[in-house]
Amino acid sequence: MQHLLPNISTQLNDVLGSLPLFKPEICLGALFLLVLIADLFYPKNRGNACRMLACAGILLVLAADWGQYIIFKQEAQLLFNGNLILHHSNIVLKMVMDVLAFVLLLYFRWDNQFKMHKKGMGDAYTIIVASVLGLHLMVMSATLLTMFLSIEMVSIASYLLVAYRTESALSAEAGLKYVLFGMAASAVMLYGTSLVYGLTGTLNLFDARFIGNLQQADKMMAALAILLILAGIGFKLSFVPLHFWVPDVYQGASTPVTAYLSTLPKIAGFGLLITFLTPFIYNSGWKQLDLSLILSAAGIITMIAGNFAAVWQQNIKRLLAYSSIGHTGFALMAIVTFNAQGINALNFYLAVYALANIGVLALASYFANTMQAHALEDYKGLGAKYPIASVCFVLLLVSLTGIPVSAGFNGKLLVFSSVYSVYQNGHNPVLLALLITGAVTTVVSLFYYIKIPLFLFLKKGDNEEADFSATSKYLLIMIVTITAVVILLGIFPDWLANLL
Repeated sequence: MQHLLPNISTQLNDVLGSLPLFKPEICLGALFLLVLIADLFYPKNRGNACRMLACAGILLVLAADWGQYIIFKQEAQLLFNGNLILHHSNIVLKMVMDVLAFVLLLYFRWDNQFKMHKKGMGDAYTIIVASVLGLHLMVMSATLLTMFLSIEMVSIASYLLVAYRTESALSAEAGLKYVLFGMAASAVMLYGTSLVYGLTGTLNLFDARFIGNLQQADKMMAALAILLILAGIGFKLSFVPLHFWVPDVYQGASTPVTAYLSTLPKIAGFGLLITFLTPFIYNSGWKQLDLSLILSAAGIITMIAGNFAAVWQQNIKRLLAYSSIGHTGFALMAIVTFNAQGINALNFYLAVYALANIGVLALASYFANTMQAHALEDYKGLGAKYPIASVCFVLLLVSLTGIPVSAGFNGKLLVFSSVYSVYQNGHNPVLLALLITGAVTTVVSLFYYIKIPLFLFLKKGDNEEADFSATSKYLLIMIVTITAVVILLGIFPDWLANLL
């Protein structure tokens, strides 16, 4: 025991030294407790109290993130005895997620179906705050154990949100499917983690033993372990063949929950994937498994499957679910570059995609609130009744497609540029295949995105009376704001690119 005492002292000093760099996460932990207490002590007005508290708290967390952003530019620092890592890129991702979380906290209250739930909204805000803490830990994870625990933290919150509307059979079914598939993915990832630990004797990705012992291990066993861990991460990112849960869950969940699932966990998942790949990328001796080829193949198949499947969809949320899968495949293009240009392009692309996607799903809520419109057929003639919302719909779909002048165009251009610059250096045919697939599927996406303006403006509908509530007015204001930001980032991309 005596020989352990110096190590204990060193570890305690490291923990204490890490606390000042853990302020955003400490704030999120405190915010979770405060929102939970507010939900208990203000039962009559708990939804509004929890919402106001959660929004104010997220702004405070964002301020703490900004403090870290100013301090950290290029250097990285390990925290809590190497369990977490902090650097410029994951701070940027945390800031993006916090901004989007603030928007989602506002949005949740303005969806009529979600708002009318008999349990109220207090629990939902508590779950969202807890999930944001898990998302922060995902992008900061530096060991396989913290990766698994943070993913599970976010997964549990996601399960609860998907099945939140227990009175809806579709929501309950979606929640059950998500739980079953999620548990299977977690088991697969945990098994891969146990294999890696058995082969290396460490869970720390940045421990010298990690790559060294993997290189000396049996090639098939090492490859299997890594693929199992990638499968667990891939479930969160929803790339093929781990995408099968997405359409049913996105359709069955409440629309604000769909907006959450399609953005925040996906951003955190890409941050986690970058961290996981880092020790393999920067070790020239690693030859056991070609991760670039695997991710490129996954990206190509995911872009094709997601975009072509979306063409046949009639339900708006299912269409956007397959669209989300296609965007995941496109984002994998930037990962494959394995350089700073690609990572910066990925950060920009994820930020503008997530913002536009939340805007589009908010519009789905808007039309559901006012006209009970859920399928393309229900959108007939609504362009004339709701011109502002319909024009915003078209502009946000333009961004998701990647047409000038929009933020989505700049995001796709940055990703294409980063991949092409790497292709020029080595003329890798796999990268060329990625570029061609990305271009072709972008054209394909235009075919299903254009269906929505077609039904809004060119198809004739009935003259049913609209149910235009006060919440729909607030929702429309948020949608117009998001659309304006997307267009401004299309004209002035440096406003965001310079921060990344």
